[in-house]
Amino acid sequence: MTDALVDALDAALTLVLVVAAPILLIGLVVSLITSLLQAMTQVQEQTLSLVPRLLAMMVAILVLMGWMVSQIMDFATEMFSGTA
Repeated sequence: MTDALVDALDAALTLVLVVAAPILLIGLVVSLITSLLQAMTQVQEQTLSLVPRLLAMMVAILVLMGWMVSQIMDFATEMFSGTA
């Protein structure tokens, strides 16, 4: 029973990483681009780095929502059917 629980927890944590990774990577890329632009123009305003990152991550969530929901539904189906 313990091995099954460890396997289920491992699968759940892997799913969390797989689902969250694209959004976090998009936030990272936008943040790096914004930081580069701020360094080149020497404009050091905090809202200039926060707002584009938030907008990009919100758009990424909206675009990837179907894929994320299907991944979570597949995982839930496997967990509740006991075929994992």
